[in-house]
Amino acid sequence: MPPRGYERERGDEAFPMRQPAMRPPRPTGRHRRAVPASLPQSAPALVLAVPGRDADLTSGPAAELAAILRVDNPAVEVRAARIEGGGPDDPSDLRTVLADATARRPDGGPCAVVIPLIATVNPPVLRRLREVVAASGANALVSGFINSNAMIAEALHIRLAEAGLARADRVRLFSIVTAADGVLIATVGGPDSAASANVTSVLLAARLAIPVITAPTDVRSAVHDGAMRLKEMGVNRLAIAPCFIGPEATRSDLDALAIGVECAPPIGAHSNIAKLAALTYGKAISQLDLPEPFDHEAHGAHE
Repeated sequence: MPPRGYERERGDEAFPMRQPAMRPPRPTGRHRRAVPASLPQSAPALVLAVPGRDADLTSGPAAELAAILRVDNPAVEVRAARIEGGGPDDPSDLRTVLADATARRPDGGPCAVVIPLIATVNPPVLRRLREVVAASGANALVSGFINSNAMIAEALHIRLAEAGLARADRVRLFSIVTAADGVLIATVGGPDSAASANVTSVLLAARLAIPVITAPTDVRSAVHDGAMRLKEMGVNRLAIAPCFIGPEATRSDLDALAIGVECAPPIGAHSNIAKLAALTYGKAISQLDLPEPFDHEAHGAHE
């Protein structure tokens, strides 16, 4: 017998009730995207705060990521700025960028959401960033570092595959027969950075089905010691996956990777980093009481 409520009676006959097609629930709320498609002019800018005095903001990863963010989020003012810039006369200095963002917005609300361009916890960079923003006097929101362990693990997998160091069947690239049988994730930012990448290492190990550990490049001999640990675990072909975007690494950090094993390139301007920056910005502005954007088309239609 059909369950109760499934049929209705017409005289002596019973007819099955037509069930509506099951549709996935639509996202609700004002912010269905990571960043709304339209924003008021007073909305804060998205500022990528780039570590490193010599960071290239014209053609390096920061410039490429800013370009991606502008295309994907046309309603957002996207800027890139050096945390350690050249002072008030340097247009790429973070304090100069924040001053300009403040001048473009009415008093009261934050002028920018400042996102440090780092892939793992980096206490020295975060501390210096907060100092610079505080000294600027600007009303700006400083976010945490960009990271989603799953998305970072995917980016590392892709960089390893592009270098011929990992099978790429999970990332829609060509498959290879030879691949590393162990990976060391190299971070920048001391022991805290390596610890913050531990979940990333677990996820990457699950993707590749090989041992993966983390080590900070800026701790003396940590990369070498990590490589020895993997060798003791039976790893014969070791690969290094730099878990940093690029500008935050110094020359000595890169030199620490030269231990006679194969190394993938840094994450760089990977699309996942742009997505994470957009998610970080969207989360920050969702907490603000922004006015509704003015719809010119709708306004003209009623005149």
